[in-house]
Amino acid sequence: MQVVVVGAGLSGLTVARRITDAGHDVIVLDKGRSSGGRCATRRIGDAVLDHGAQFFTVRSDEFATTVDEWLRAGVAREWCRGFGAGDGHPRYCGTNGMTTITKHMTEGLAVRYSQMVFNIEKNNRGWWVHLDDGTHLAADQVVVTCPVPQSMALLVNTDLQVPDGIRNIEYDRTIAALVVVNGVTNVPVPGAVQNGDATFSIVVDNQLKGVSPIRALTLHCNAAFSEEHWSNDLAVTHERVMSLAQSWIGDATVVEHQPKRWRLATPRTTWHERCWAHDGIVLAGDAFAGPRIEGAVLSGMAAAAQVLG
Repeated sequence: MQVVVVGAGLSGLTVARRITDAGHDVIVLDKGRSSGGRCATRRIGDAVLDHGAQFFTVRSDEFATTVDEWLRAGVAREWCRGFGAGDGHPRYCGTNGMTTITKHMTEGLAVRYSQMVFNIEKNNRGWWVHLDDGTHLAADQVVVTCPVPQSMALLVNTDLQVPDGIRNIEYDRTIAALVVVNGVTNVPVPGAVQNGDATFSIVVDNQLKGVSPIRALTLHCNAAFSEEHWSNDLAVTHERVMSLAQSWIGDATVVEHQPKRWRLATPRTTWHERCWAHDGIVLAGDAFAGPRIEGAVLSGMAAAAQVLG
């Protein structure tokens, strides 16, 4: 069986690993230059910053088995057990940034980067996956793991009757700032504050987190602020964010700063099943099993089970 997986994030890589291990041919396509999806890590000079998902928790035995493998492989570690007073529930992160995990997951898989899928079309044996460079791949089954609006765009020329509960899923946006500083910030140990003020949903000191060798902050604006300012001029908005970030930067000196925008950050609603499938097309991702790292992995597991029958 030939399977094409669209998206090299956690869902897509989980699908690809399980189907590959079952002895089938799998090709993973991703428009980016590396794996990760919401597991996104960026370097700015010597600084290393996670700028997508900052951590993950474990709530199910299924995911615990996967996380145990990551811990044994040395690609994930426990960061802390809550922020502020703490709640005793472990928060995990990638050892050297969140992409440490997805890079590990790609080992032994056929992953093609900078591959923009343009369209998916039915043929008399299965499916064509068309790329924007004019080439195409034949597949018996296609697993699409990108955010739902992007998935729907790829399927627009098919006659698949995707339920409205999936088609109508909308996403919150996230405006963020990545800030490299010299000096001590106002972010306390263990290196993060969630919903600490009216603007930021999370502020992370990547050095305290153990990701960066030098001090660097990731600041995610909350959904309300991001929605209000999304259409404004990028430079003006970033200046505003930097001004609001000063209370967390404190007396540290800003060395470099960059804006970051995450258009499809968090699904506002989710489908009630871990994936959806019909006629050799499977839809998966964190909109199907919850907007968390765990949800993405569990959705990938369900999609793989669907393909393998």
